[in-house]
Amino acid sequence: MTAVTTPRSSAASPVQPVEPVQPGRPVRILRAASAVLASFLAFLAVAIVLGAYVPAIPKAGVIGPVLGGQYPFHLALLALVAAGLALSARRAGLVRWGGVVAVVSTLCAMGALIIGGVQFQAAREAGVHLSAGQVFTELGYPAAEPDTTETFASPEGEPLRVDAYLPAKAPDRRVPAVVLAHAGGFHTFDKSDLRGTGRWLADHGVAVFAVDYRLAGPDRPTWDKAPQDLLSALGWVQRNADAYGIDRARISLGGMSAGGTLAMNTGYRLQNGTIRAAEGATPAPPASVIGFYPGTDVAQMWRDDVAGTREAAQMYTGGTPQQYPDRYREVSPVSDVRPGLPRTLLVVGDRDRSARPATVTGLGDALRRQGVPVEVRELPFADHAFDDVYGSLTSQTSRQILLDFLLADAR
Repeated sequence: MTAVTTPRSSAASPVQPVEPVQPGRPVRILRAASAVLASFLAFLAVAIVLGAYVPAIPKAGVIGPVLGGQYPFHLALLALVAAGLALSARRAGLVRWGGVVAVVSTLCAMGALIIGGVQFQAAREAGVHLSAGQVFTELGYPAAEPDTTETFASPEGEPLRVDAYLPAKAPDRRVPAVVLAHAGGFHTFDKSDLRGTGRWLADHGVAVFAVDYRLAGPDRPTWDKAPQDLLSALGWVQRNADAYGIDRARISLGGMSAGGTLAMNTGYRLQNGTIRAAEGATPAPPASVIGFYPGTDVAQMWRDDVAGTREAAQMYTGGTPQQYPDRYREVSPVSDVRPGLPRTLLVVGDRDRSARPATVTGLGDALRRQGVPVEVRELPFADHAFDDVYGSLTSQTSRQILLDFLLADAR
């Protein structure tokens, strides 16, 4: 029997390597775009989060407390989007770069959520009934309208107007009221900035009168005019208390930033008898005084020169502290601290660069030493004008603090 054999080739056939399939141009463009966008968003998130936690970092310490403090949950979403894009780029071949960006972005999201968590806890401690919807949808001033707008004075022929936000009237019930002066470094903005706070307080039982006052300019100091305008506004509300169903014994005076400085200075001087109305009767001192992130010492504002404070101080007073020391002393709330002042509320953000927390808490300590009832609240991860974003956690918290303070003597 003949065996059948299979002939062998003289040399084994080599195994040919499989060439990797190169992605097409659209895929490469998409991968590059994802990597670039992920990197940009991650860089932005890192800058904001680091600035929120460490305000001393140049530039990042300016934007971080503002954006991180008012939009922590939006920031977390932004960071998570960056992480998702980075993972997509990693799967497309940018393994090391995509992995690093994904990790960094995820850490930023966690940092932002911690900010939100701290603010949420502060809100709970303040008794706030939080609206999650407002956090994501109310990113500016709401479109609130006053119940009425009136002219309360016309100094030098310049009409000064007041927006009244009024609670629903009830028989045999008198409500507390607050006269509020707007922010703006003594030289800008107007009463409409207070519309969100005004409407919310009115809906919760407090009448709000948001007022304009004469604004300073480069050649128009108003250090002796703006306090007179607040006197006029306070007197107008006191005279019209019956028409608006207001309890005359519970009319307060307050304001935000420069408006808070102005309100505190005017209210304290009224109580101390160091200011009188230039025209007509001098109003009674307010029941209480409120300062949200106020400048407590205008000379200190000039020295600090942060975010326009020096320019504001000079426009308001007409010069420097060296030129007009008496003016600076007269318009600074710290100059009026003595026993017998009205009950006071001070609210400031712990990241505020313009109205530094130490100056606000220092004023609170000085008032306590004089026996003045004072409440000082320092909001976490909050910068100047923390209530500009109406739906933010800090804004919702500050409104509740203000409401509780104004209603306190009615309980």
